[in-house]
Amino acid sequence: MSAHEGPERAFPRPGVLGMSSRGLLVATSTAQLGAQLAGLAVAVGRKRYFDVGFMRGSPEHIGRDAVWNGTAYSAPVTMLITQLWAVRRLAAGPDDLARRVLGLLGTVNVPGYLSERFFRQHLRPGGWDPVETPVLAASIALAAGMAVLGHRAQAGR
Repeated sequence: MSAHEGPERAFPRPGVLGMSSRGLLVATSTAQLGAQLAGLAVAVGRKRYFDVGFMRGSPEHIGRDAVWNGTAYSAPVTMLITQLWAVRRLAAGPDDLARRVLGLLGTVNVPGYLSERFFRQHLRPGGWDPVETPVLAASIALAAGMAVLGHRAQAGR
């Protein structure tokens, strides 16, 4: 059997920059968590409450909302804690549950970001903000990476 036949390859697929799929998922998820924490700090500091059309927070309750509903630039703190738990488990060794959790969080975060009014404003022409836009671009790109990598079975090994 050649190296490119069937789901079980004769040779392992090389990772990016020599990293295993698991290592790449850990690195991507760690960076995404950092971007989310930066987004949380920016959102709380600038009072960027969550606003997804059918649900809306308020500037007065941004601290409470950050824990349970998230902000315009970060998932709820409860999800960030879950992400930290999964990253630590996967970093410690192969863990299929942690891989799946990270894939799910990435999959949920991408449409979550796109549904946020403040997020969309900064991705449009004329919406550039030197602080917010880079944080948002990193957050969504890394979340998409988590979604893809987290759904590859070899990333858990």
